[in-house]
Amino acid sequence: MTDDQEFIKIYTQIAQGKQWLEQYRGKLPVFACILGFTETGLIPGISAAGSTPDARRYTAIADAEFLFNGSQVKPQYPLPPLDAGASPVLISRAVVEALDIPLYIFNAGLPQPPSVPNIDLGGIPAACLTSGNALPLEIVKHLLMQGLNWGEKLAAKTPDGYVILGECVVGGTTTALSILTGSAIAAVGKVNSSHPNCNHQQKWALVQAGLQRSGLVNVDDFIKFETNQLQSIDPLKLVAAVGDPMQVVVAGMAIAASRTSGVLLAGGTQMLAVYVLIKKIAECYCLEWQPEQIVVGTTRWVAEDPTGDTVGLASAVGEVPLIATQLSFAASRYHQLRVYEQGYVKEGVGAGAGAIAAHLYRNWNQTQLLQAIESLLESLNH
Repeated sequence: MTDDQEFIKIYTQIAQGKQWLEQYRGKLPVFACILGFTETGLIPGISAAGSTPDARRYTAIADAEFLFNGSQVKPQYPLPPLDAGASPVLISRAVVEALDIPLYIFNAGLPQPPSVPNIDLGGIPAACLTSGNALPLEIVKHLLMQGLNWGEKLAAKTPDGYVILGECVVGGTTTALSILTGSAIAAVGKVNSSHPNCNHQQKWALVQAGLQRSGLVNVDDFIKFETNQLQSIDPLKLVAAVGDPMQVVVAGMAIAASRTSGVLLAGGTQMLAVYVLIKKIAECYCLEWQPEQIVVGTTRWVAEDPTGDTVGLASAVGEVPLIATQLSFAASRYHQLRVYEQGYVKEGVGAGAGAIAAHLYRNWNQTQLLQAIESLLESLNH
């Protein structure tokens, strides 16, 4: 067993995944974190990324601030208290800091601007997906153009490397389920959440309401899951109806970046939904892209979540390799990290991709990565 197999596991499209890892070994990536907001995240019980609906308004801003500054300065927005565990941004920040990875933070649509340097893409927060009218179509088209433009720029900053595209959108696995379902992917019961037991019924009820209200889907056909009709939906109209602002930005970035560099879509369910959008947008709008340059990278806690089926979902989505860091917190001296092993939090803010990058670039192992994360947590606690 090689080091890679011990620390990075490829779950789908194994040959393509191996080739991608080999190609980008020893290369320093650039890290883009795209922040967005959907009022879906304010529904009671929908997410554990913030212990109250009000706290969830600030999760993305607090995570971005910590990702940029680490624990060295007094935060304007402290990391929000979670139901259990510590924010996954600890993993991302530990890696960005240790490897000195160039970091770009994008505001795709937040209720208030981030407190750290960021690139404002001119988006807006999404309304709750149950409205069937989450974003104006003009905003979605604008965000796609911004994504395409910035994807090209980010790729140019790492000519022989790859771009990590991470996100922070509270409630984003529910909007992901909407995009997957509206794209004729049978994703019910397969998605993940920040809860230890995924709230599938709640998510599915919201998604059905939103898709039916959108007018994109005939209610009878939708209940029967008539895939031919679902496949014909314009992907940008689908995002406008039931998506969030991050999704179309990352899709655009990945399409453009894949032409000249590698792309590591940083996340689980949300990035599998983005990958579906990439395929649909490229096909619908005749955009050139390089599928073999793109992988989805996450954590073992997502890939092996017993209350979802990420591997099954990745297989249903198609050609993209699903890879995951095998990082474990079982032996951590901190309770906030050990609860990841019970299914809390799992992933976010590019955490899994950060761990993968640390192994590819510095050949970091479990011990080195855990040490870096614990040191950061220790400084945060003092």
